[in-house]
Amino acid sequence: MRPVLDVRDLSVSFGGVPAVRELSCSVHRGEVLGIVGESGSGKSVTSAAVMGLLPQGARVTGSVRLHGRELIGAPARELTSYRGKAMSMVFQDPLSALTPVYRVGDQIAEAVRVHQRIGKEAALVKAVQLLDLVGIPQPSERALAFPHEFSGGMRQRVMIAMAMANDPDVIICDEPTTALDVTVQAQVLEVLKKAQEKTGAAIIMITHDLGVVAGFADRVLVMYAGRPVEVGGVDDVYYRTRMPYTAGLLGSIPRVDGGGRPLTPIEGSPPSPGALPPGCPFAPRCPMRIDACERDEPPLFEVGDGHHAACIRWKEVAPYDADASGAPGRRAPRRATRTVLEVRGLVKDYPLFRGTLFRRRVGTVHAVAGIGFDLREGETLGLVGESGSGKTTTLTQILELTAPQAGVITVLGHDTARLDAARRAEIRREMQVVFQDPLASLDPRMTVHDILAEPLRTHGRRPGRRVGELLSLVGLDPSHAARYPQDFSGGQRQRIAVARALALEPRLLVLDEPVSALDVSIQAGVINLLASLRARLGLSYLFVAHDLAVVRHIADRVAVMYLGRIAEIGQADAVYEAPAHPYTQALLSAIPLPDPVRERARDRILLEGDLPSPAHPPTGCRFRTRCPKFRTELTGEERRLCVDVEPEARPLHTGQGTDQSAACHYAERRDVV
Repeated sequence: MRPVLDVRDLSVSFGGVPAVRELSCSVHRGEVLGIVGESGSGKSVTSAAVMGLLPQGARVTGSVRLHGRELIGAPARELTSYRGKAMSMVFQDPLSALTPVYRVGDQIAEAVRVHQRIGKEAALVKAVQLLDLVGIPQPSERALAFPHEFSGGMRQRVMIAMAMANDPDVIICDEPTTALDVTVQAQVLEVLKKAQEKTGAAIIMITHDLGVVAGFADRVLVMYAGRPVEVGGVDDVYYRTRMPYTAGLLGSIPRVDGGGRPLTPIEGSPPSPGALPPGCPFAPRCPMRIDACERDEPPLFEVGDGHHAACIRWKEVAPYDADASGAPGRRAPRRATRTVLEVRGLVKDYPLFRGTLFRRRVGTVHAVAGIGFDLREGETLGLVGESGSGKTTTLTQILELTAPQAGVITVLGHDTARLDAARRAEIRREMQVVFQDPLASLDPRMTVHDILAEPLRTHGRRPGRRVGELLSLVGLDPSHAARYPQDFSGGQRQRIAVARALALEPRLLVLDEPVSALDVSIQAGVINLLASLRARLGLSYLFVAHDLAVVRHIADRVAVMYLGRIAEIGQADAVYEAPAHPYTQALLSAIPLPDPVRERARDRILLEGDLPSPAHPPTGCRFRTRCPKFRTELTGEERRLCVDVEPEARPLHTGQGTDQSAACHYAERRDVV
């Protein structure tokens, strides 16, 4: 059977710098091809080349055939006739892909009318039908809304509706779930499956998330330095890995079904496209390299039926052992050590105003609504939840070291409402923060030496040898202190940020999404670094993240937030192995596993709708409007309790002496991973 889309020897360069090198792949009707790799590997350039969306300065060679028709070098009018009809695309950022000044329904209707002879009213009717198909509630009303009035997940659904509007033969998805919460990601993937069932389209899924590919794709293409390095069926690539780079990616992934063991990161960084090393481009980072690897770049060897790998030592590559990597490491019971951070009854509201010239208050945003937790010496507490759950607001209230609106914050034994200036400065030395984006938090005009010396000088200490010691502590070369932040990779910049936070020898580190902006291979190195520093220096971490797999790997305890409240809190092993709150169960079931067999067999708990507005939270239980248990399992009398009474977090009697509490009237521990 002839493939729908056939790419042969595709090469793309910009000003003589190669971005894609001799890439060949094909995809048949109804098939899903996953393309994975680190940032800069050429994934998105490949999709743009196939769609004919590259800038004018790009040089493209090779062949891209759609139903046998050559697209490379085709006239612009011919390409326009294919785009949106025979093949369509779902972009990573739907807000920038949608026109902000046109209603959503009109934009979908326009995509229909461009390729079909149909009236305006009929096109709008079809737009409403498409919105209903992708799960947009009240589609006829939401079709009249503008893109900014939709949440991120709903905007991505609109993009999928637009992509399937003309029943295309190929749908290219370029990182369609990267910026989404895990629950919304599960919904979007479900919508994509529905789109494929309706249209029968071939799907090319471009992503860096190997968990998404494991459960969604039929075949996988792994890219490195602009070319494929391993291609095959999803089971072959995951269970019979024959390329060290692929094995490295799989070994770098924190898994939600196990934690405690050190990850195995890929050393170093991907090469610059303009300065590729001789021979195999992966050789400088490869633990199996030999002299022959540096002489010639290896071709794709046939290593199995439909399975190819670009490695001269493919027979010696040890396949990725999913069971060994996922084996849980048991945490010790909570120790009776000193409390370094305690939060009780914390409340934070923000006034909601309308108007520009005459501003008037029209409501209140209840960002944090009475939460409490504590963190002990040498412990890591993971604070997790969807965007809008109140994690960042909680963090801000702690870091401000001022009196909260309501409640009590005690840092290192001191009530923040009673601090004078001298005591506040002293606590700031003991409590440091590492932000999500190191490039934004490091001054680009200062050298690394000055960045690390600045907190020391601010608090009256001489830098001396301390700068070199800090760089060595985080695994960087002290001789690089004269460089600037932009001279380092993302993972190295985050190590510099950690070194700066450690300069004053703090006792408490607040980590705000410290690895979310990093590739999985680099992320693993930073996670291992944080774990080793905590053990070596006796640090306490408040670790804020939306990635529950990362939190499982590093945290002793976890607190799950929803709409300004804590839904569940307790020992990480207890919460992950048998979550009791329906929200925690949905979060954990939505996290993809890099294990094709287990991923295909799992049952997802899909949440309907989006997070309610914190300005108008539901009465009673805040989660009831999205709760699957409320909708399908409870009687009318039981539901009334959820509607009328807001549940408090109550300890669960597990019979094992574990530390676990859930804010649910009908909490029930379940294994969902």
